[in-house]
Amino acid sequence: MSSSLKKTLLRSAVLIKLLLVVGLGRWYAKPAPWSDAELALLSTLHIGALPALPPDASNAVADSAQAARFGHMLFFDKRLSKDGTVACASCHQPAKRFTDGLATAQALGASARNTPSLVGVAYSPWYYWDGRKDSQWAQALAPLEDAAEHGTNRVRLAHLIGADARYRHMYEGLFGALPDLANAVQFPLDGGPLADPRLHEAWDGMRREDQQLIDRIFVNLGKALAAYQRKLLPGPARFDAYISALSSGSDKGGSFSRDEVAGLRLFIGKGRCIECHNGPLLTNNEFHNTGLLPPAGSVPDQGRTKAIALLKSDPFNCLGAFSDAQRAQCVELKFMRSGVAELVGAMRTPSLRNLGNTAPYMHKGQLTDLAAVVRHYNQAPLALIGHNETEPLGLGAREARQLEAFLLTLDAPPATDLRWLAPPSAE
Repeated sequence: MSSSLKKTLLRSAVLIKLLLVVGLGRWYAKPAPWSDAELALLSTLHIGALPALPPDASNAVADSAQAARFGHMLFFDKRLSKDGTVACASCHQPAKRFTDGLATAQALGASARNTPSLVGVAYSPWYYWDGRKDSQWAQALAPLEDAAEHGTNRVRLAHLIGADARYRHMYEGLFGALPDLANAVQFPLDGGPLADPRLHEAWDGMRREDQQLIDRIFVNLGKALAAYQRKLLPGPARFDAYISALSSGSDKGGSFSRDEVAGLRLFIGKGRCIECHNGPLLTNNEFHNTGLLPPAGSVPDQGRTKAIALLKSDPFNCLGAFSDAQRAQCVELKFMRSGVAELVGAMRTPSLRNLGNTAPYMHKGQLTDLAAVVRHYNQAPLALIGHNETEPLGLGAREARQLEAFLLTLDAPPATDLRWLAPPSAE
């Protein structure tokens, strides 16, 4: 080997070693410190910034301990279904952060949408993916009479409460005496203003004042269920511990991996996630079209645009006769956005807390895991209806993995007494 070649190889080896040292140094270097402005922004995402649960003016028993106990019993009771096989807890399973792990809910039949978590949802002014209900108690009523879910009816439920001594006692302690439902002509065993012709005919055959009695019982069950669900509050995640340590000056990034720190920077920066997923619950509770394709064989979901008309005509909305709120307290309903093109195909921004055991994601479970979610927002496909508000993010493969790594730090069990997470005792 010539001396000139030896010198060339030696110089190449030195250069390679230098590049490796520099590269590894960058790889293992500690993340850059957070600026004061970044720390201030991160503090707004901390669970400690979550205010006390706001009152629900439409539900006079929303914060009643007795109503929560009653609602707890109702939530796990399969008798609140047509054939005694479905409870609220059948789809909202505590072990899965009050979801069911399915793309779309399966009860007596197949539902059209994914089962959302109930943890922390009491902070939202809107319920369901499209926001067609404006209170937890109004939302709790709908599955009971949905043929694909519980498939029962309000008259049958009233009879159940009247016939069960424990339920009767709890109900009357909260809402006053139940009417005498023994007269089968006056109060048939089944009935309601539903699509089923038999149930609708039975309902139409009742006197208006008797219908109102049944409606009131039905509404009160929803209000008790809501009182229980208000107990399901989000707990602190590893992310919150990291922010607390940063704020106290005791953590310079050690409790987060480099990828998690990088993912958090992407979350508040290049990834633009914080534009919608902000505040301590990581949601703005607004409605957005993000260009999600419908599952194969189904049509695009109209989302918020269709829900607005349903909400306005709902007898159980905040302005309705069954609400305990004063008209002036129904601010969200009175001043909600409507009639704008941006709402076509728009769905409510979900909280990013409680991500564990809640896959698949999105309103019809279209995305199987967090990697698919990040990939969707990175690509920002054209919407089939309406307009996709998002734009391609330009994340590289490593950045996408880093963002996913950060998202996994947001998971935590509910900050809820364990007794609320299991069926109530028979005592």
